[in-house]
Amino acid sequence: MSDLVENQVQLLLTGQALENDDICNVHTLASDIIGAKSGQLTAHIPICSKTVTYIVAAVVINDQGEVLMMQEAKASCTGKWYLPAGRVEKNENLVSAVKREVLEETGLVIAPSTLILVECANGTWFRFVFTGDIVGGSLKTPDQANEESLQACWVRSIDDLPLRSNDIIYLLDRGKSYVSNKNIPQHPHLMPVFKSHAKLLLRIIVTSKKRATNRLHVLASDTEQYNLPICELNPNRSLLSTLHNFMTEIFGNDVAQHKPHGLLSVEFSGGQEGDGLCLTLLVSFKLPLEDVPIIGKYIWHELSENVAESLAARLPRNMTVPLKVVR
Repeated sequence: MSDLVENQVQLLLTGQALENDDICNVHTLASDIIGAKSGQLTAHIPICSKTVTYIVAAVVINDQGEVLMMQEAKASCTGKWYLPAGRVEKNENLVSAVKREVLEETGLVIAPSTLILVECANGTWFRFVFTGDIVGGSLKTPDQANEESLQACWVRSIDDLPLRSNDIIYLLDRGKSYVSNKNIPQHPHLMPVFKSHAKLLLRIIVTSKKRATNRLHVLASDTEQYNLPICELNPNRSLLSTLHNFMTEIFGNDVAQHKPHGLLSVEFSGGQEGDGLCLTLLVSFKLPLEDVPIIGKYIWHELSENVAESLAARLPRNMTVPLKVVR
């Protein structure tokens, strides 16, 4: 058991995909089963641009501290300014999508280096925000205006620009914080990894320390595979609501206070054998595990010292990719 669990944790700490073993043990939440029986919930098959919407956006900041912006050409917001962003197309992966959008809207070629934020609304809308470096192309000028954008500019302050929407202000702040704060510890670069998924999934790494030994433990399923807990996202609920229901089914209605930190990995299939994805979220209990009784079919697994150190290093602020639930 030890090697199985430790190997999974180590892979996820480096942003890699797990083998398909855990997908066989996806937990279906009791509330979703009740919803399905009553006809309120049908099986959700993620189909890009039909039953699920994936958006990519890029926050690119140059050496002068200026941010790359584009001027909208769409009739509904013509002349307004926004970050280079757009919908992921069918059979397209997230990295290809953000490269395409930046090139189409700004004329520049981006080499994405990391996700800096993932946003979600209900279980069917996700926005993946990247940063990276410009490695080619030429900035789009007004005489190159087309249906993608009117022009692009490097902007020192967005305060004077008419924005298409203020929702990008949080994204800009997040990008500046990640790119500019070189002297504080931050999460390592995390890029989406390719893996076929036919569903929208949430995997959780749940941690707690044992009072008696002060050793870090993680939650694993009490089966022969000893997989990390994983459940299907309900398309009608916020991700935090799904997380709460999942934790309640594992630990009971009086589940102790726990903290969702952020993402350790993003697995995305890009339309090959399904338009699904799997997000791995790090969650911790402040209370020792002796005070966190389990009612579901899970057990606490004590981590070896090396893996425990690596995992504990990701618990502080800024050490995971933020997951923002949009109301």
